[in-house]
Amino acid sequence: MTSLPPLVGPGPALRPDQVSRYSRHLLVPGMGMAAQRRLLAARVAVVGAGGLGSPVLAYLAAAGVGHLTIIDDDDVDATNLQRQVIHRADAVGTPKGESAAAFVRGLNPDVSVEVRHTRVDADTAVDLLRGHHVVLDGADNFPTRYAVSDACGALGIPLVWAAVLRFDAQVSTFVPGIEDAVSLRDLFPVPPRPQDVPSCSEAGVLGALVGQVGSIMAAEVVKLLCGFGEPLVGRVLLIDALSQRTREVPLRPVGAVVQPVEREHVREIVPLPEVSPREVEGLLAPDLRSGAPTLLDVREPAEHELGTLPGALLVPVGEVLNWDDLDHHLPEGPVVVYCKAGPRAQRAAAHLVRLGREDVSVMSGGILGWIEQVDPSLPSY
Repeated sequence: MTSLPPLVGPGPALRPDQVSRYSRHLLVPGMGMAAQRRLLAARVAVVGAGGLGSPVLAYLAAAGVGHLTIIDDDDVDATNLQRQVIHRADAVGTPKGESAAAFVRGLNPDVSVEVRHTRVDADTAVDLLRGHHVVLDGADNFPTRYAVSDACGALGIPLVWAAVLRFDAQVSTFVPGIEDAVSLRDLFPVPPRPQDVPSCSEAGVLGALVGQVGSIMAAEVVKLLCGFGEPLVGRVLLIDALSQRTREVPLRPVGAVVQPVEREHVREIVPLPEVSPREVEGLLAPDLRSGAPTLLDVREPAEHELGTLPGALLVPVGEVLNWDDLDHHLPEGPVVVYCKAGPRAQRAAAHLVRLGREDVSVMSGGILGWIEQVDPSLPSY
């Protein structure tokens, strides 16, 4: 695909101080005065002020995008600082949107900022995104991603999307209304199973990779707003930071028909008894050691290395869910399953019950609950 028409008409003539500030843009072939005036007249919404939102907001603000709407309902956490570079250490505990807005205002007074401290979902997405020229999706979950994509399709707003995990990333641009237009639902007609897509908090992410991907997203926005270059439309860019290789795969419309999921492939979560970390501590007391349960840690190995319960057996949830029987996997007796906070343990424990194990429970709150109630010396993450 060649370049698309610019999304924004040029705004007012540049002031002398703006000519100086944006001079390196003005010298770029294909940009010049008109393109910079388009940027200053543009309205862009950024969903998520986290790993991807940080470089996106930094480079769009530096580029002189006239208005940025930051949509995020989360607060800054210490674990964010490894990759979410627009947040300072003294912002921990404050809303991410406000922290990001303060960064943008400090970087470029030409940019107006609106913060929406709210969650994007199917009910709120259209109202939140209406009135923008481009939307960037830096969300970390599929319900939000689908809601953003569907709203952009309904509103006719181009969407720049990306996802990052560990050393890998995917980036694409969806433009409604053009010939052979595609959306996120063409890339993912049905959402992946949760156990197949661990979150950053479960699997980690290379901090520098989100900077690389966010910069690509920001460049996509500039091209769309100004009408030059070849956007990532109908293509998905795949990035492998471990080998520093990239490749593309074409993306074509698949239609609105979603194939039904066969019943035998559906993994339902069944109700399971829970035990508190304090109760688990009591079960591990020396005088009860002979009857202590098997502690099954279903986190990833890197999480296990950060700290675990005494004597716990590590088997990541993906491996547990692939067990066809319990032979040679677990000793006899009760089993207490735990993960970081609970969802993975619930899935693993439910699978053990389906395989015929009866005395299975889940430690409520996971390792975070253990840290809070029993052993605060372990690092929270």
